[in-house]
Amino acid sequence: MRDGKRAASAPWIRTRLRTAPGAAVALAVLVLVTAFLAAAFPRAVDAYETKGLRHDIRLADAGRSAVEVSRPQPGLELPREQREAGVRTPELKRIGGALGKALPEPLRADMSSVAYGLRTMKPVLATEPWLPRPDTVPPQLSYTAQTGLKEHARLVKGAWPTTPDAVTAGSRAVRGAVTEETAAALNMKVGSTLRLPTAVGGPLTVTITGILAPRDPGGSYWSADPLVRTPSLIPDPASPFPQNYWTGTVLLAEDAGPALLATATEPSLFWRFPPDPSELTGPDGTRLTAVVNSLESGPGLLKVRAIAGDTAEVLTGLGHIVQANARMRDAISPVIAVAALGIGSVAAVVLVMTGALIAARRKAELALTRSRGGSLRGIGGRLLAETAVTVVPASALGLLLAVLAVGEGRWWPAALAATGVGLLVCVALPLRTTLQHIRPTLHGAREDMVSARPSRRRTVAELTLLVLAVGAVTALRRRGTSGGGTDLLVSGAPVLVALIAALVLVRLYPLPLRLAARPMARLRGAIGFLSLARAGRSSAGGALPLLALLLALATAAFGGSVIAGIGDARDDAALTAVGADARISGRSERATLPDELVRTARDLDGVRNAAPLRIEFGVTMPETAAGDGGAGSGPDGSGTDTGPGADTGGGDAAGARATTMVGVDPASYTRLARTTGLPDFPSGLLKATGPSAPLSEGAESGPERVLPVIASPAVAARLGKEQHAVDTLSGNFKVQVVGTVERVASLASTNFLIVNSASLEERAPTTLLLTGAPDPGKLRAAADGNGEEFVVQLRSEERARYVNTPMQAGAERIYLAAVAAGAGYALLAVLLSLLQTAPERKTLLARLRTMGLTTGQGRRLLAFEATPQALLAAGGGLLTGWATIVLLSPGIDLVPLALAGVAGSDTSPVTLRADLWSLALPAAGVVALAAAVAGVQAWWASRRGSITELRAGDSR
Repeated sequence: MRDGKRAASAPWIRTRLRTAPGAAVALAVLVLVTAFLAAAFPRAVDAYETKGLRHDIRLADAGRSAVEVSRPQPGLELPREQREAGVRTPELKRIGGALGKALPEPLRADMSSVAYGLRTMKPVLATEPWLPRPDTVPPQLSYTAQTGLKEHARLVKGAWPTTPDAVTAGSRAVRGAVTEETAAALNMKVGSTLRLPTAVGGPLTVTITGILAPRDPGGSYWSADPLVRTPSLIPDPASPFPQNYWTGTVLLAEDAGPALLATATEPSLFWRFPPDPSELTGPDGTRLTAVVNSLESGPGLLKVRAIAGDTAEVLTGLGHIVQANARMRDAISPVIAVAALGIGSVAAVVLVMTGALIAARRKAELALTRSRGGSLRGIGGRLLAETAVTVVPASALGLLLAVLAVGEGRWWPAALAATGVGLLVCVALPLRTTLQHIRPTLHGAREDMVSARPSRRRTVAELTLLVLAVGAVTALRRRGTSGGGTDLLVSGAPVLVALIAALVLVRLYPLPLRLAARPMARLRGAIGFLSLARAGRSSAGGALPLLALLLALATAAFGGSVIAGIGDARDDAALTAVGADARISGRSERATLPDELVRTARDLDGVRNAAPLRIEFGVTMPETAAGDGGAGSGPDGSGTDTGPGADTGGGDAAGARATTMVGVDPASYTRLARTTGLPDFPSGLLKATGPSAPLSEGAESGPERVLPVIASPAVAARLGKEQHAVDTLSGNFKVQVVGTVERVASLASTNFLIVNSASLEERAPTTLLLTGAPDPGKLRAAADGNGEEFVVQLRSEERARYVNTPMQAGAERIYLAAVAAGAGYALLAVLLSLLQTAPERKTLLARLRTMGLTTGQGRRLLAFEATPQALLAAGGGLLTGWATIVLLSPGIDLVPLALAGVAGSDTSPVTLRADLWSLALPAAGVVALAAAVAGVQAWWASRRGSITELRAGDSR
C-alpha cells in the first residue's frame, strides 16, 4: 500500500463480464428480442387501428363522411338587402372560416375541399323542349351557387360563369355551367338556356356559358352530392306506371345566390367540411364519436348555431363510419389479446428459465461466497448490477428498434412494455439466485424426479394454483366467450389451460417412468435403463420448462388455427359466390346461354368439368307443412340426407314460401360438387325415367308429371314426402322430395329445389359452371363473342376481392408474428432445459466411455433420455392447444378478420376450428429439436477427451 490507501482491485462487474462474455451476450440478445417484441406489439396494434380508421374514412362515400352545416334561407321578415347580404360570398366565407376553426379536436377539416354556398332543396321541373324525356317525363333540375368552382374544375368549352353586375333577388338573368356528363346526358351545350319560375315578375333565366370537367371526380367537392357531377335517371314515385326521368344539377356563378331567393325552390345555405383523417390515430376513434354526437345534438351544436344562426343543423354520417370501425376493432381485439397474453406469458417464463440456467451454472460459486461470509444483500446487489449492465441497454435498444420498425403508434405503451421486460430480468435473476442461498449449503443430493417427494409448501402452492385455474376455466366455460370486448379471463385461456396441464403432467410424469424402468432393468442392454433413469432424475422436465413449452405450443396452435380459419372462410365465401372455379351467366336472371357458348367453354384448355344449370328464382311453394313425413323421404320411404340434420340448412319451413329451382345435369353436377367440396348426391336419384322422362321437342309439361327433387332442409320440411304441384317458367309439374342437401353451387340462398333439367319443358341453361384452370382471356372472349349480355366470374378473382383492410392485415400480421414467436420461444425453452443439464450429460458420457460405451451408444442414450420430456411436452402441447380452441371457439367469430368490408360477402358466423397442421407441426418440431440437440451434444462430447471432462475433485 502507499500513502495509507488500499491497493486497487479489479471491478467486480468488469471481471464477471470478461469471465463469461458468451452468457452476457446471449442474455442481452434474448432481452433485446423480447423487449423488441413487447414494445412492437402495442405500436403495431395502434398502427393498424390508426390505418384502419383513416382507411374507412377515406373510402367512405363523401356524402356520408363530410360534416355539413346547413340552414334555411334568411327569413322573409328581414329587409331585402340584409337577406341578399346573408347569401353573398363574403358572408359565407366569414361563417365558413369561423366554423372551420370551431371544429373540436380531433375532428379536422380538409380545407382544400371545403365548399359552401346556396342550393335549391326542391327540384325544378325543366320544360324546355330540347331536354330528353325517356318516358315522356321532363327532367327535374337543381341549382347551386357554391364557392371554389375554378379550383376544382377545368374549363372544357365556353367560359366560366360570372356575374358582370351585382346579382340581387330582383335579377332575372344569371350564368351557369354543367359538367361534361350532365351536358352529354341532358343535351346541353354552351348557350343553352333554362327558366325558373319566380314568385314575383318573370322567370329567372339561366344561360349555360361553360362545360366543365372535375379535377378530382372522386373528391368531396364533386362526390358529396353526386348529382353535381353526374345526372341520374330515376323512377317517378308519383306515377302508377314504371316511368323514369332525368335529374341533375346546374352550377351557377359564385355570387349568383341572391337570384335564387326569388324562386320557390326552397333555397338553403350550406357549409360542407370534408374530414382530414391524416392526423387521426386509432385511440382518437372514441373521442371522434363523442365530438360528432356533440355537433349533431349537444354542446357542439350550440356553438355552431352561435356562428351560423339559430336554425343551423349539422348533418354527417361520420359517426356511423367511426362506430363501424369501432365494432370491427372490438371484434378483433379479443382474438389479438389471446395471442398477446399467450406470447407474453411464454416470454416471461423463458426469461425466468434463462435466469434459472444462469443461477444453476453459478450455484457452486455463489455457495462458496455465501459460506465465506457473503451477505444476501451483497450477493443480490452484485447480481443486480451485473444483470442491469447487460439488460438495461438491451431493453433500450429493443425499444428503439421497435419505434423505428413500427412508425405509427403511441410511445408510452411501448416504453412500459420494454421497461417491464428489463425489470423482470433484473429482478428475477438476482432474486431467484439469492433465494437459493439463504442458508449456506454444501453439495446437495441429486434431484431425482422418480424418488423425490415435494415439500408440503410446494404441494399446497401447486394445489392452490390448480384449483384457481380450474375454477377460472369452469367459470369461463359456463359464462361463454361472446360477451364482446377484451376480457382478461378469455384472453388468459391458453395460460390457464397450460398451467393446469403443466401441474398435472409434472406430477404424473414419474409414474410411467417408474413403470417403464422395471422391465428395462431386466434387459441385457444398459441404454434403455440408463436413459429412463436419466430422464427421471433430470431437472429438464420440471414444471417451468414444461409450462413454457405448453404455453408456446398452445399459442402457436391457436394462432395457426386462426390464420387457417381466415383462409378457409375466404375460400368458402368465394366458392359460395361463384359456385365453381369459373362461371358464365347472363346479366339478367332469365338470359339463357347459347349452345355454341356452352360447347366453346367446355372445350377450352384447362377445363376439367362443365355443369350447365338452369336457375329460376321466385318459384312459389304450396302453402303446406310437413306433418307426417321426413324431409328426406322418397316414395319408398328411403332417400338420402347428405346434411347432419334436416333443419340445418339455414332458414326454416315458414320462410321457404318462395324458393329457387335449379335444373342440373345430375352426372356433371355431382362430379362438380365432389371436385369443389360441395354436398353431392347419387345422380340416380334424379333419373329422367317414367313420369319424369324427357319431353319430346315442342311438347308441353302436364301437371300430372311427377319430378323427383333434391331440396334444402327448409324446403324439404315444408313439402314432406307428398307430391306437390308447382308452376314455373320451365313448365308446370308436381315435385316429390327424394333427398336433401344443405348447399347448392352458385346460390347463397338456403331455400332451393334441384331437379333434372332434362325433365323440364324449358331446358336452356342460364349458368355454366366450370372446374379447372381455363384461360380467363379465352373464357371472356368466348362470352363476349356471343354478345355483351353474359358475364364471366372467376373464383380466383372473387377470392382476391377479400383483400385485407389495414385493420385486418395488421391483425393477421400480428398473428403470424405470434405463431413465429411461439415457435421460437418453444425451441428456446427446449434448448434452455437441455442446456441446464448439459454438463451432467457430458460428464456421464465421459464416465461411460471409460467403461466401454461406444459413440453410437452415447448418441442413442442422450436421444432416449430426451425423448420422454419431448413427448410429454408435445403431447401436452397438442392437448393444451386443442382444449384452448374448444374453450374459446364458441365466442370467436372470424368474419371481422376474414370477410368484413367486402360488399356482398356472406357474413354468416365463421367459427374457429382446430387446424391439424397448426397443432401437429409445432409439437413435432419440439420432438425433432430435442433429438437433434441430443445428437449434437453426443457428437460434440465424443470429440473431446475423457480427461477434459473428468477432473480430479470435480463434483459432477
